[in-house]
Amino acid sequence: MNNIRIWDLPTRLFHWALAVSVIGLVVTAKVGGDAMNWHFRLGYTVFTLLLFRLVWGLVGGHWSRFMTFFPTPGRLKRYLSGQATEAEQAGHNPLGALSVLAMLLVLALQVASGLVSDDEIAFAGPLTPLVSGAVVSQASSYHKSVGQYLVIGLVLLHLLAIVIYTVRRRGLVQPMLTGDRAFASSAAVTAARDGIGTRLLALVVLTLSAGVVYGVLQLGASAVLG
Repeated sequence: MNNIRIWDLPTRLFHWALAVSVIGLVVTAKVGGDAMNWHFRLGYTVFTLLLFRLVWGLVGGHWSRFMTFFPTPGRLKRYLSGQATEAEQAGHNPLGALSVLAMLLVLALQVASGLVSDDEIAFAGPLTPLVSGAVVSQASSYHKSVGQYLVIGLVLLHLLAIVIYTVRRRGLVQPMLTGDRAFASSAAVTAARDGIGTRLLALVVLTLSAGVVYGVLQLGASAVLG
């Protein structure tokens, strides 16, 4: 067996930071009260992480790029028929890719709706001054009901997949910790870039993503002051 780097360090850190942040978001939303201050901070963190992953999906390590795991009809057909090659399943398999993309989309919608939501008690999203009352009402309703349930549902689905793969001894967790997966043959599996240059690039992308989030938040603050 040959160990090959599949997940670069930035992708692994993104994964675990997102997992912790999403769990924190669910918990703080349920607790309410002063915990909502942390709910907002975690929401901004997820916003930053999603922007980072969007860019990293274009310039990151080989298996972190969307083009290497996007679930095309052909890839899905080969996977479901048991004809997928080892290389096609080195990163996310097609079903796993669907789950990942669904999670990113649902979280993006949850963040977007949260930015313009209002609990009509003490907390309002930073961009509520920029939109109409009707938009705030619709976003708040989605954020607190459909969006929340979708996030929780996808998290539970992800945990179920981990359990199933663990039982089948096809671990998902260890590669996301170490970055490496064992393959019978390394000839057809491309190793992901994960050197100092890759990590510095990730730091630049993360910094720029945080800057974009800060700029978005300032738009709302400016509207209030104006």
